[in-house]
Amino acid sequence: MLRFIVRRCLIAIPILLGVTIINYGLLNLAPGNPVDALVDPIAGSAAREAKRIELGLDKPVYVRYLLWVEQLAHGNLGYSYADYQPVSRRIGQRFWATAGLVVLSVTMSVVLAVVLGVLSATRPYSAWDYAASGVGLLGVSVPGFFLGLGAIYVFSLKLRLLPTGGMLDTGAPFTVDGFLAHAILPSMSLGLFSLGSFVRYVRSGMLEVMSADYIRTARAKGLGARRIIYTHSLRNAILPLVTIVAAVVPRLLGGSVVIEQVFAWPGMGALAIQAILQRDYPILMGINLIVAALVVLGSLSADVLYAYVDPRIRYA
Repeated sequence: MLRFIVRRCLIAIPILLGVTIINYGLLNLAPGNPVDALVDPIAGSAAREAKRIELGLDKPVYVRYLLWVEQLAHGNLGYSYADYQPVSRRIGQRFWATAGLVVLSVTMSVVLAVVLGVLSATRPYSAWDYAASGVGLLGVSVPGFFLGLGAIYVFSLKLRLLPTGGMLDTGAPFTVDGFLAHAILPSMSLGLFSLGSFVRYVRSGMLEVMSADYIRTARAKGLGARRIIYTHSLRNAILPLVTIVAAVVPRLLGGSVVIEQVFAWPGMGALAIQAILQRDYPILMGINLIVAALVVLGSLSADVLYAYVDPRIRYA
């Protein structure tokens, strides 16, 4: 297993380099210029040229990319064009807010998916089955920003149960209760998008496993239905869910851009929107690199978890 993990990590290096090349090229092909966002439009051409030289934009694109890779090799993601702060510090200030939101949304989605999927599989074509399918269809069909606005209207404005936005009350110190109260609505809006696919995977996996020979043998031995479902069936049925969860987490990081804007959540999504408006290329490159690294890490984690959940799987 250790050899397999080391080999996958070595393969990830050229993959991440390829991703950075594509991202850097696309950013420089996009319309607009960082100088246009940072220099007053009424300033003269001399001020604009001085700013280009200061930011290093007078060099060719490939030279700027090689300089960025050189700094990356030393653990430096560069400096923001807007305020000259280290990119790692700017992203580090926002990363944990987004990570907490994504972890909470995935946890809620997986728990609900297992409950709804098991109910759907054990009661096919019942009201529970149709209700679970309806919830999944709702999450896939309705845009995230609409779900977020609807949740604010119902739970914050009408019922007055939860705050409308932000991560904490203004001026209040960090507390777990305060964080969870503010995170419930955005995590629900973010997690509902993936809930539908999670439920379908659990339901189909349960139906397939429950028709297997060893489940029939367990029933013939007189084992209770609860033990058959949760001890013998569920563990094998959730194997596909391990892969899909690892693949969905990076997508949720991208989808959090919209949710964070709706709920004024101070995470990486809001930072990415700000960097796009300011043409802050170093910030965008840092965010893209982190998301790409999480994609690779998610794929590796799925393989390792597969071997843990199913002891029959071994990697050479």
